[in-house]
Amino acid sequence: MVGHRFCEKILEFGGLNSYNLIVFGEEPRRAYDRVHLSEFFEKKSADSLYLCKEDWYRANQIQLYLNESVIKVDPAKKTVLTSKSQEIEFQELVFATGSSAFVPTIEGLEKEGIFVYRTIEDLESIIKYSMKVKNATVLGGGLLGLEAAGAVLNMNKEAHVVEFSKRLLPRQLDEGASNILQGQLENLGIKIHLGKSTTKILGDKKITGMEFQDGEIHNTEMLVISAGIRPRDELAKTAGIEVGVRGGIVVNDNLETNYYGIYAIGEVALHNEFIYGLVAPGYEMAENLAYNLCTSFKKPKVYTGSDLSTKLKLAGVDVASFGDSIGEKEHLPIVFKNPRTGVYKKIALSLDGKKLLGGILVGDTSAYGNLVTLYLNQIELPSEPETLIVGSVSAENLISADSLPDETKICSCNNVSKGDIVKTIIEKNCKDVQTIKVCSNAGTGCGGCLPQVGSILKSELKKQGIVVKEYLCEHFSFTRQELFQIVKVKELKTFEDVIKDSGKGHGCEICKPAVAAMFSSLWNEPVQVKHREIQDTNDKYLANIQRGGTYSVIPRIPGGEITPDKLLAIGNVAKKYNLYCKITGGQRIDLLGARLDDLPLIWKELVDAGFESGHAYAKALRTVKSCVGSTWCRYGVQDSTSFAIKVEERYKGLRSPHKLKSAVSGCIRECAEARGKDFGIIATEKGWNLYLGGNGGVNPKHAILFAEDLDDETCIKYIDRFLMFYIRTADKLMRTSVWLEQLEGGIEYLKEVIIHDRLGINKQLDAEMNALIGTYHCEWKEVVDSKEQQKRFKHFINDPSVDPTVEFIEERHQIRPKDWVIKELAETK
Repeated sequence: MVGHRFCEKILEFGGLNSYNLIVFGEEPRRAYDRVHLSEFFEKKSADSLYLCKEDWYRANQIQLYLNESVIKVDPAKKTVLTSKSQEIEFQELVFATGSSAFVPTIEGLEKEGIFVYRTIEDLESIIKYSMKVKNATVLGGGLLGLEAAGAVLNMNKEAHVVEFSKRLLPRQLDEGASNILQGQLENLGIKIHLGKSTTKILGDKKITGMEFQDGEIHNTEMLVISAGIRPRDELAKTAGIEVGVRGGIVVNDNLETNYYGIYAIGEVALHNEFIYGLVAPGYEMAENLAYNLCTSFKKPKVYTGSDLSTKLKLAGVDVASFGDSIGEKEHLPIVFKNPRTGVYKKIALSLDGKKLLGGILVGDTSAYGNLVTLYLNQIELPSEPETLIVGSVSAENLISADSLPDETKICSCNNVSKGDIVKTIIEKNCKDVQTIKVCSNAGTGCGGCLPQVGSILKSELKKQGIVVKEYLCEHFSFTRQELFQIVKVKELKTFEDVIKDSGKGHGCEICKPAVAAMFSSLWNEPVQVKHREIQDTNDKYLANIQRGGTYSVIPRIPGGEITPDKLLAIGNVAKKYNLYCKITGGQRIDLLGARLDDLPLIWKELVDAGFESGHAYAKALRTVKSCVGSTWCRYGVQDSTSFAIKVEERYKGLRSPHKLKSAVSGCIRECAEARGKDFGIIATEKGWNLYLGGNGGVNPKHAILFAEDLDDETCIKYIDRFLMFYIRTADKLMRTSVWLEQLEGGIEYLKEVIIHDRLGINKQLDAEMNALIGTYHCEWKEVVDSKEQQKRFKHFINDPSVDPTVEFIEERHQIRPKDWVIKELAETK
């Protein structure tokens, strides 16, 4: 693969004008995709794996010799001798010999039924032999080993994995992630044997079993060895080219060996005493070397090492890791773990919480592209970095394509930047992601960058004036806006009805919460009764899950105004249930560290004291912040506190495509920071100025002035219409700022719709808002009043015990989660 990429780059950089390119390969096939080797088991054909058409080399005047290996290199004479007795002179020689399967020294390896997992020919032999057996074992629990185990399972054989380490994927995953992965694989039927050192292969002529160092006997009829790789450096070694103690051809930052004009790239290259066992670093080496050979008149590209980000599907389980995934450097970890669903997510932050150092995803890798972009380009993280892994975050809303500089690396597998993608779209007239993949190689590796590629494509097409239609997901051939109208007009009220009427399949983690939000925005029915199973985790439990496996409780405090009695009630609850307390930026009180089974009890005490759910867990109105206004402040010109309470009481519980925040300032001094909100209200001598489309977060936006000097009634009427129009027409997880930016005609068009009724829908918008306000219900109170619903707030269905993994330590006279993740990491080192 790396050798083929080198040929492609030589061609791209115009090197065939200066060089005759000759390629020798010992295999009988042209270059093929080894990353997706397991697909051969499904298709029984190599056609889909080939990296180029059969005549590609000939058409580009590259001499390709298959089934012919180089058996001798003479660095002094600059000649190579092949297995077919050809002696050829060279000007430059590139070793792209890759690696072979590492086979440990074990007594009895000569027996029948033992294979390596490396080439198509290996797979053909495995398939043929598997016809005679009922079970098979894979030696090695790394990436390729688990791929092999999945292949064994797909052949309807009993599958086992034997791994020397005490966890799977020890180089990519920490103990917590490995445990989740192991559970998922075992659920599929793969039996895992960890911490096992094989000392002997049992059987006469054929393998019948394996004997481990601890004396255990494991019966098996077939063995597939995938215990690592060994660089193919034997040819270089005999030629006197320097190799490492443990193998690999030693190269410098220019990928040069100790002989002038001889280079090494890919898995055979030892750079800074490190062998890269992934294809992406090899591709980067190939590009750098090809560029340097073809553009000697320019400043050379220096190879300083590669990112080890990878995203794979192992035996059907999605797994991804990037950066310092194990946590070798000092860091702040954030972990989400759900053994029931087989999901594990971890991000490692810098100590100041501003940069991403690495991460691990198992079971749900949908956030991988966004996370890798943040990591590779060291983009500053949002103020709530846990939202990167808990809940669904779209590429458009997390990282705007327009906000990224051209040098931003998008595809780490193929070293493709945003500028490369934009150039491809413009110069090669690409109109879809598939064409971009072909023309730029972006997304042809692990595929994790495809959401970013799609975002860049949509942005560029819009700049060209081309209409871009964005489907909700693969299960619905409609945009979110179109599906919203279908649900509304046909009065669909269950997810089953929606997918039967307008979709296909069973739905996914993108469309299910989106449809649930539509139901709430249209019918406002009780979430816990009607739509609980299609909600995100936070909505299911009416609380945000926090680090350490506990939950937050945030009661609504309209306008930030609270009586002493209510303050005491919150204090008593916090003290009784040992909760961490913090005043939020939105003038509320966070109560953190609540156990799942305590949530209904806490809510009951708060509800009895007059509190309601603050909807801090939902895509809904969060807060309406206020200053004290004319009631107390000598500068205040209007009663901002009273108006903030009125606004918050009106829109509490309103579900929307993204969370909403508001503020009311009593004068132009703007102490409530109203212009940093989705809708902000600032007092004037004559009334209120209304601002729309602002937000904080990753990409802060100032709200835009919409109307001036409004009375209370008119201001509320305009906000009603703005919110309902946004709910109707925004995409999933799209903030009001992004929505307003993408709204054709912008703020002036919005004025025409809301003030002058350009679309003739204002009566309908008013009625829809009044219906939602009239059906408000406190979701906490519904649980408090229902014994049946309270059953869902238990850690274990058949056991009253609480979660034993929840642990706290004291800090600044309050609790915080114990650093159990760091402890896990320490134990695995």
